[in-house]
Amino acid sequence: MTRRTRVRFAPSPTGPLHMGGVRTALYNYLYAKQKGGDFIIRIEDTDSHRFVPGAEQYIIEALRWCGIIPDEGVDAEGHVVEEASERHPHAPYRQSQRRGIYRKYAEQLVQGGFAYYAFDSSESLDAERKAAEAKGQTFIYNWQTRGRLRNSLTLPVEEVARLLEETTDWTVRFKMPEGRVVEMDDIIRGHISVDTATLDDKVLWKRADELPTYHLANIVDDHLMEITEVIRGEEWLPSLPLHYLLYEAFGWERPAFAHLPLLLKPVGNGKLSKRDGDKMGFPVFPLRWVSPEGETSRGYREDGYFPEAFVNMLALLGWNPGTEQEIFSMAELIEAFSLEKVGKSGAKFNPEKAKWFNREYLRMKSDAELAGLYSEVLAAHGVSAPPEYVEKVVGVIKDRATFVEDFWTAAPYLFVAPSGFVEKDVAKFLTPETTPCLTEVADWLNSHSGPHPESTPDIESHVRDNGWPMGKVMNAIRLALTGSASGLGIHEILSLIGPAEASRRISYLLNH
Repeated sequence: MTRRTRVRFAPSPTGPLHMGGVRTALYNYLYAKQKGGDFIIRIEDTDSHRFVPGAEQYIIEALRWCGIIPDEGVDAEGHVVEEASERHPHAPYRQSQRRGIYRKYAEQLVQGGFAYYAFDSSESLDAERKAAEAKGQTFIYNWQTRGRLRNSLTLPVEEVARLLEETTDWTVRFKMPEGRVVEMDDIIRGHISVDTATLDDKVLWKRADELPTYHLANIVDDHLMEITEVIRGEEWLPSLPLHYLLYEAFGWERPAFAHLPLLLKPVGNGKLSKRDGDKMGFPVFPLRWVSPEGETSRGYREDGYFPEAFVNMLALLGWNPGTEQEIFSMAELIEAFSLEKVGKSGAKFNPEKAKWFNREYLRMKSDAELAGLYSEVLAAHGVSAPPEYVEKVVGVIKDRATFVEDFWTAAPYLFVAPSGFVEKDVAKFLTPETTPCLTEVADWLNSHSGPHPESTPDIESHVRDNGWPMGKVMNAIRLALTGSASGLGIHEILSLIGPAEASRRISYLLNH
């Protein structure tokens, strides 16, 4: 019987969600939806020392902004589910609230001979590392060294029982098999072989805080939550042999694994970081983040990106649909996505391409929708205008914009008359030769400024018919209308602000 597809995104609340993490969540979501399965959110918060207040809610809000909505783990209000229900049968979905279930699995491994108790102090392990370094070697706690260390494999049974009872500074370590080659398969990377001689005996559970490490909690929760595919970043690839062996030790059916390539810097090699964004002027987080210390980091949402453009851009960082198509709706991504078409090598992030995606999505939106968004920008600038006028403005300038905020940057003069003028443009174009022409144009425009003008006056023909120097006069008129000698075409401006307002602005420049 084929199991229902169930995948999960399991972030740690240690800070803002990096765009690489969003891509991992997106690929899990696309895979689940394509297979008609479930996408689950699980918060892996067992590392209390790295927990950052507000990070959990940030993660959930960021995914919701992207339209990556979990089927299980988070309720409709955006809260991580703590109690089991029909829709959320595996609650709680925070590992810290599941802490009571892990010890029995650690003990099960010990009893089966797959793990053991280790009583080594941190001081003794530091001494082992330093001694190895002095010989030019690296200390590894494994089958070569565990026979001379302080653990249940070397101590008398009575001593082990006493230490388990009377002390808390002990751990459960996995007993990595000796002389074994672990044969593994990855959906993206194919077949992988690793010799256990290169692996250490990882800690699985710690008595001091009664918490599992990532490795044990991850395997147990994936099994209990019936995860069928584990889709995660390539930084977890070195952990794959241990996870394979843990499933084998428990006798559980193993999920399929897929390890995604890294997101790389725009220039050079290495993983994309916040420092790269700060240096080159782009965000690496989906939403603005304010740390507990008050440090603010930029977000794609606050920088003016549409969530669908951000998602589209992320989807193509590492995945190739095999066609020339670049613009995908979420529905189209779900239909086309395939883990087999995800590359093995890292995907280099291009901030200019991210802007290109946003520009394309802006142009696809209706003037009415953009006008509604632009009205919010206008309000922030203390400006209000009739919706039908805002919509007309948007229709004229949308092809010049990448972000909605650009509408204001490109042409504030369509709403507010300039109160100052670029001095070098004034010196160049407001001359004794053009001043009388402007005076006449202002009067001519007034004659066309009835309450319902039939059409926009053809100001260019008027200048030509009068035999005036076209370039000088037209630039002087643009200076009056916009505050500088650059901007939209004069006919476009005139069609929006009307001849009466244009006449008033020319008179203002002449009397400035």
